[in-house]
Amino acid sequence: MKKQTLISGAVTVATGGFIAKLLGAIYRIPLTNLIGGKGIGLYQMAYPFYCLLLTVSATGIPSSIATLVASERAKGESAKRVLPTAMKLFLIIGGLGTALMIGLAPFLAKAQGETGLTYGYVALAPSVFLVSAISVFRGWFQGLKDMRPTAFSEIIEQVVKVGLGLFVAYLYRADVMKAVVSLLFAVSVSELVALIFMVVLYKRVPATELLGKDRGRVKIKEILSLSVFVTTSSALLPLSNLVESVLLVRLMDKYTELSVTLYGLFSGGAVTIIGLPVSICYGLAAASVPAVSEADEQTAHKKVARSILITLLVSLPCAIALYFFASPLVGIVYRSLSGTEKEILVGLVKGFSISAVTLSCLQTSSACLTARGKPKLSVVATGVGVAVKIALDFWLVSNPKLSIMGAVIATNVCYAVAFLLDLVFHLRLNRVKKASE
Repeated sequence: MKKQTLISGAVTVATGGFIAKLLGAIYRIPLTNLIGGKGIGLYQMAYPFYCLLLTVSATGIPSSIATLVASERAKGESAKRVLPTAMKLFLIIGGLGTALMIGLAPFLAKAQGETGLTYGYVALAPSVFLVSAISVFRGWFQGLKDMRPTAFSEIIEQVVKVGLGLFVAYLYRADVMKAVVSLLFAVSVSELVALIFMVVLYKRVPATELLGKDRGRVKIKEILSLSVFVTTSSALLPLSNLVESVLLVRLMDKYTELSVTLYGLFSGGAVTIIGLPVSICYGLAAASVPAVSEADEQTAHKKVARSILITLLVSLPCAIALYFFASPLVGIVYRSLSGTEKEILVGLVKGFSISAVTLSCLQTSSACLTARGKPKLSVVATGVGVAVKIALDFWLVSNPKLSIMGAVIATNVCYAVAFLLDLVFHLRLNRVKKASE
């Protein structure tokens, strides 16, 4: 194993994330051709609840585990103290998430007005358990300052999902719902392959990387004391997306028959495109955690400022490019869409482009708050942003003149508010540290 610096680690994760997202974006081209706009809409409708469960069982894991591992190693402790307890804890949580998704599948599908989607939820459910285990491994390796397992596992996930997904979409192209269910099952298969890859990597870790004091396994409460707030902060955005998957369609149903298609263009089109630069900047968030965690109080704030500044310098040009090249990009990625659908999606991407900056900076600033031992502050910032978002959804999307563009405006405001609050909290932490010196 080779330890990586903040920049090299960020580049590694960013490269892996970009390749994975790029594959996902390219995947949409033939997929949309095979199952159409409504098929994409149905496919996306299963994701908000899935993402919420992943957030509870997995999303907050890498940063919290990386923080613990980095802190332990800074004190001369062995890295192997963290992994067994973390794996046991999050496999239980992930298993409960899978069971919950299966149990609620009929009710969720009925609430969304697509009862056939019940089988889609069931097909996707095993992923919750599998991603929990993958996330523990990712966080553990990140704590050792090795970002390569995270990058490679993300690419493997996407390659398997794309390959198997296109196969089943072609196979069942005459039956949209059956194709959607099969596509969701392909996601579960991709996570299984990625988990096998991570297990193989872990078994090949040199013994020298596990040296240090060994006071026994880390207690569950030590992990929970950090991960609970990280998870809560991470869960707020997927929770708002889950609410939107029902709310937006219901609001638009009052004045259009294309509500599912519009929601699909927003969540499966615009959000996917904006996710490309955000995935690049995720590497900075991941690499910042061990760097800030092991730093002393005098240098931690400098590393935080550096991470946010680099995130801004990377994401801003991406946002500008998305705005000015939205039309050709949509034309290439979603060429099977009708002229009207393309026009709507171009407008959504342009309106949403600012979030490439604010969401990227938000994930970095939130990760740095966790690394500084203040995940509660991230919960507050994100919570305020989400509350503003839902309130704006009710007000703006109800207006037929704005329609789905109202959701774009609400999301832009959400990320901006949360990021600005994060900045305020970091500045207050810096002042407190200076005052105590």
